[in-house]
Amino acid sequence: MKVELLSYTPNCEEIVALAARLCYSADDISEIKRKMDGDRGVKLIEKLLDLGHESPFEHINFTFGISGVSRALTHQLVRHRIASYSQKSQRYVSEKNFEYIVPPKIKNNPQAYEIYRQLMVEIGEKYEKLVELGIANEDARYVLPNSCETKIVVTMNARSLFNFFKHRACVRAQWEIRALANEMLKLVKEKAPNVFKHAGANCQLLGFCPEGEMGCGKVPTLKEVMK
Repeated sequence: MKVELLSYTPNCEEIVALAARLCYSADDISEIKRKMDGDRGVKLIEKLLDLGHESPFEHINFTFGISGVSRALTHQLVRHRIASYSQKSQRYVSEKNFEYIVPPKIKNNPQAYEIYRQLMVEIGEKYEKLVELGIANEDARYVLPNSCETKIVVTMNARSLFNFFKHRACVRAQWEIRALANEMLKLVKEKAPNVFKHAGANCQLLGFCPEGEMGCGKVPTLKEVMK
C-alpha cells in the first residue's frame, strides 16, 4: 500500500478559524483575517472540537493518491459518500497480468497461500482467454477477484475525514482499510495537527466504545462506564 497526500488547502487551520469567527462577528472578512493570530486560532479550533461545531472544518480539503490496495478496500472506501473519487477503470484499462493483494493471514499460511496463488493465476488465464475470444474488458472483468490491485484518488474535507477515521481506524474495521485510515491520519496530522489532534477511532474521542456488544472488548462500553 502506498498513500500520498497530493494536495491540501493552504493555511488550512487559519481557514477553519476564520470561518468559525465569521459566524459570530459583524466585521468584514478582511478585518476578521487581519485580527486573527496563531494562538487565538488554535484555541478557537480546540473550542470548536470540544463543542462539536464541525461545519467550519468542511472548508478545508485533502487529496490523497492511493495505490497498491484491493478492490475489496475501495468498495468500503466509496461508502463514505461526502468525498470525491477517481479510480483506475477496469473497463478502459486491461487487467492482463493483474497484480493482487494477499491478506496477511493467507500469506502467513503456506498451504493457504499456494491455493490462493494458483487461483489468481487461473483467473488471470481465464480473463486473458475471454479477451482473446473478443469479449470486451467491461465484460471480461466480471471474473476478476476482489483482491485485484487498484489505484484511486480521493478528496475529503476535514469533517468527512473525522467520520472516516472514527469508523475505519477502529480495530473492528477490516485490516486493509484500517491500515489506510492510519496512514491517512498520519499524513493529515503533519499538515493540520490542531485540526486532527483528537481524530481517530470513536473510543479515543469518547473514552468508551459505542459499539456495545459488537465492540472489541479492549475498551469499556457506555453501559460499563455508566455502572
